[in-house]
Amino acid sequence: MKAEQRVKKLFEQALKRYALIEDGDRVLVGLSGGKDSMSLLELLALRSRVFKPRFEVEAAFVGMRNIPYKNDEDYLRGFAESLGVRLHIFETEFDETTDERRTHCFLCSWHRRKVLFDAAQRLGCNKIALGHHRDDLMETALMNLTFEGKFHTMPPRLRMEKFPVEIIRPLCLLREKDMQAFADLRGYRQQVVKCPYEEASHRADMKEMISRFEALNPEFAYTFFTAIERTFPE
Repeated sequence: MKAEQRVKKLFEQALKRYALIEDGDRVLVGLSGGKDSMSLLELLALRSRVFKPRFEVEAAFVGMRNIPYKNDEDYLRGFAESLGVRLHIFETEFDETTDERRTHCFLCSWHRRKVLFDAAQRLGCNKIALGHHRDDLMETALMNLTFEGKFHTMPPRLRMEKFPVEIIRPLCLLREKDMQAFADLRGYRQQVVKCPYEEASHRADMKEMISRFEALNPEFAYTFFTAIERTFPE
């Protein structure tokens, strides 16, 4: 129960600290089938039943036709319906030969994100919630610093310039181990076939670097995230 209480506490802190949810919001949750997005959908669906703020939740799953990973869509639909949430299922694909400078992960993420933007507008949602946690933000900051020479990461709340929606990340204060513990308690079913590029990206290298930094300084995650917070837009 301690793991569940910690997840809910830090989830609520993120909502308040970064003003992620407001009265009248319609939030579209990007449901990938992984532990983080399933936890996010459950947390937001339960939170939407509280009197203030009043908001609605929808969910969207975007399948990628040319990446050989697989989810049980019936299971995801049943999971969403058990929370009182409608799940919308879409498919898309990309041609990697059109931009050989970009990785599979970048192209997959970009095209799935575009489908979510379009879906949010059609469904009347003003916010898209993604399941990135604190480790994701730290890994992204390290990747940007290492390969771009810039110190920035994915912020908890981001207003898009070209789309009338905001991206929010309500799990941003939680560690990956917190999300794993929560998923284990809930007994979420794993993806049928995992993405073959999951371990081939630089993100796996960044995970190892963070582990090494934490071995040097057990407070690294706290100090590094404090530095990252200074880069968040107002």
